[in-house]
Amino acid sequence: MEGRVHSIQTLGTVDGPGVRFVLFMQGCPLRCGFCHNPDTWDAGGGKTVTPEEILKNATRYRAYFGKEGGITVSGGEPLMQAEFVRELFTLCKKAGLHTALDTSGCLWNEKVEALLEVTDLVLLDHKMPDEARYRAHIGCGIDAPERFLAELDARHIPTWLRRVIVTGINDTIEDNRALFALKNTYPCVKKIELLPFHKFCYTKYEKMGLPFPFGDKPATSAAQIETITKEFE
Repeated sequence: MEGRVHSIQTLGTVDGPGVRFVLFMQGCPLRCGFCHNPDTWDAGGGKTVTPEEILKNATRYRAYFGKEGGITVSGGEPLMQAEFVRELFTLCKKAGLHTALDTSGCLWNEKVEALLEVTDLVLLDHKMPDEARYRAHIGCGIDAPERFLAELDARHIPTWLRRVIVTGINDTIEDNRALFALKNTYPCVKKIELLPFHKFCYTKYEKMGLPFPFGDKPATSAAQIETITKEFE
């Protein structure tokens, strides 16, 4: 079996617990206004690899993982290649490596269900506060991640909810009240992470000849993130 991947980060510290080997898959059906990897959108791009090749590469860094680290598969949208990720995670489980899936939750089918059987942790993006903003800025409805979250809860899969905070888009206390309330509604939610919007990706859009939808928005400050988080903690 082969999959298409965009890139690899060997010692990641922001995509799950501990130090992690992060695999970025190629292909994404969404067009988020703050996307920092537009070069992952093309499902036919990237390079082909096998699950065995990725596992061999990941285990080279196992000494750095400690008790909490492991492998995280992100994107793009990894659910587009659910069969490949399931095969990789199956090998990881046999090798004793913790598996984390970073996803928008935009797809649901039998292949995704099978993938979750070998997934230890899900980092689920809950990108916008309501249906209107999901449709305007993301490219799917809010029902997709909320259905995905309900499925995770039914399967008792530990979940971190994540949201990129963009000034003037989803940065108010009111915008994020419902997000933090999900932690009380779904026992599977162990953590909520607010991530700052940045524009480091601007040159990627320029090189690809694409407009950056949120290019006129300022980068989010640490103080903004702290203000929202403290309100609910």
